[in-house]
Amino acid sequence: MGAQWKHAGRVAAGAAKGALFTRLSKEITVAARGGDPSPVNNPRLRAALEAARKQSMTRETIDRAIKRGSGLLDGNVQYETLFFEGFTPHQVPIIVECLTDNRNRAAADVRVLFRKGQLGSVQWMFDRVGVIEASHPSKADPEEAAIEAGAQDVKPGDDGAEFICETTDLDAVRKSLEGAGWLVSSAEMAWQAKNPVTVTDDQRAEIEAWVNAIDENDDVHRVYVALA
Repeated sequence: MGAQWKHAGRVAAGAAKGALFTRLSKEITVAARGGDPSPVNNPRLRAALEAARKQSMTRETIDRAIKRGSGLLDGNVQYETLFFEGFTPHQVPIIVECLTDNRNRAAADVRVLFRKGQLGSVQWMFDRVGVIEASHPSKADPEEAAIEAGAQDVKPGDDGAEFICETTDLDAVRKSLEGAGWLVSSAEMAWQAKNPVTVTDDQRAEIEAWVNAIDENDDVHRVYVALA
């Protein structure tokens, strides 16, 4: 789990689904504000739109998020990205990425959530990488695809594979995979632990409960935990 934290119950239903849509809308808004509002020339926006469609977000909600980011709606909300670093219980490095319209609220909330952990500098324990999640309808060999696309590493899974690359190569690797018939579900920059930490089953359960509480905060956008 050294890459992005996957909350087991995030996409269940009801409130969890609403929280997911809120995060996806924020990502679309920020991507549209930070670059070309057309997904053709904006890789971050294109990836955000693909993730939103995968979760069946309505076209109206997507269009509103793009317009908000482009400054076409009244009362335009300005989001900023904040990073908080530290350790979980049992001293596992963690990076928390927030996307918020109120940095003071986000900082106060994260400090409270870290009461059973510890804030501190751990970014040097992670690498900044590009991560592409994709699947292939004919179950193509992900290792061969990674070599051909120029990815540095690949992690095969039950429903596809996770391709790791340099951040500067993210769009090129994504395009290469798509050209080879891979269906890309997400393509984004992430933090990857250099040396994931091994813990006991009891410790893992405690850490996962603690991280899930952080992940449920409205301002928290992504969480990266250096768990093996």
